[in-house]
Amino acid sequence: MPKSLKIIFAGTPDFAVPSLQSLIDSPHDIVAVYTQPDRPAGRGRKLTASPVKQCAEQVGIAVEQPESLKDEEAQQCLANYEADIMVVVAYGQLLPPVVLAMPRLGCINVHASLLPRWRGAAPIQRAIVAGDSETGVTIMQMAKGLDTGDMLAKVTTPIEPNETAAELHDRLAPLGNEALLDVLTQLQDGTANPQVQDEAQTCYAAKLSKDEAPLDWCAKVEVVQRQVSAFNPFPVATAQLGEETLRIWRSQISDEITTEKFSAGDIIRADKKGIAVQTGAGVLTILELQAPGKKRLSAADFVNSRPALREAGNCFQLGEKS
Repeated sequence: MPKSLKIIFAGTPDFAVPSLQSLIDSPHDIVAVYTQPDRPAGRGRKLTASPVKQCAEQVGIAVEQPESLKDEEAQQCLANYEADIMVVVAYGQLLPPVVLAMPRLGCINVHASLLPRWRGAAPIQRAIVAGDSETGVTIMQMAKGLDTGDMLAKVTTPIEPNETAAELHDRLAPLGNEALLDVLTQLQDGTANPQVQDEAQTCYAAKLSKDEAPLDWCAKVEVVQRQVSAFNPFPVATAQLGEETLRIWRSQISDEITTEKFSAGDIIRADKKGIAVQTGAGVLTILELQAPGKKRLSAADFVNSRPALREAGNCFQLGEKS
C-alpha cells in the first residue's frame, strides 16, 4: 500500500469542507490547513472563523491564516511543513509561483466546473445563467494563471431544471471527493494522465455583482428563470413593484398562453399557485419572494397579505429604480 502523503490543505468556505473531510478520513496526513483570516460576519459584525478553520480545529489540525502568501515570512512558514502536495479548494488567494513549486508533487485544485469552461470566481452561477445542461468538478494541477493548469480528473453532473445556485453548490461540494483521493494516488505512483486545457473552449466566470440582480422582463422567460435560479442565494434577483424592490428567490416557467393585451412585466395572475408575470416571450411564475425588511414568503402567503395583487393592472417596472 502506498505511503501516506503529507498534505497542506488550503480552503475557506463551506464548499471546501467536504474535500477537507474526505482527506481527514483518508490515510493521508494533513500537516496544516491554510484559510483566510477571520472576518466580520452577521449583524454584530463579530470576527468569525471560516468553515474550513472550524472543521480543522475540531480534529486538532494546525491552522495558518496569512493575509497573503506573497509575504516571505508566510512562504517560509509554509515551506517548513515540508508537504508532499498542497490541495486547494476555494481558498480565495492566488498562489505565487514560489508557493506552487514548494511541495514535491506541486499543488492541485478542486474547481467547480468542467474545465476549460468557466474559469474564475463564479463557475456555478455562470453555468446556470448560460443555460448549460451539465456541470461538474475538475481536479487540476495548478499553474501560474487563473484555473489554467492541466486537468487530472473530471466528474460530471446534470444541472436540474429550476435548480438554484445554492442547491447546485451543495451537490457539487462533495462530488469530487472520490476523484480527489484517486488523483492523489495517481500522482504518488506516477500514473496520473494530465490533459492540457483547450484555450479555445474557455469562458470567464466573473464574480457576481449586485448590479446584475434586476430582472429584465423583456427577455425570454428562459433567460429570466435562469437569472432567478443563478442568483439564489446571492445577489438574489430583484424586481420593482411600485415603490418596493422585491427580492425574487424562486420561480418556474409557466405553460400558460397569454394574449397580446399583456406586455412585459404585467402580472397576469396572482393566487395560491404563484404570481404569473409576462416576459418578452413566455410567462414566469414567481414562487417565493421577499419585501424590503420582511422575511421570505411563498407567493401564496405574499398574495394573501396583499389582496390588491389579484386585481387587474398590476405590473413590475421594466427597470430598477435609481
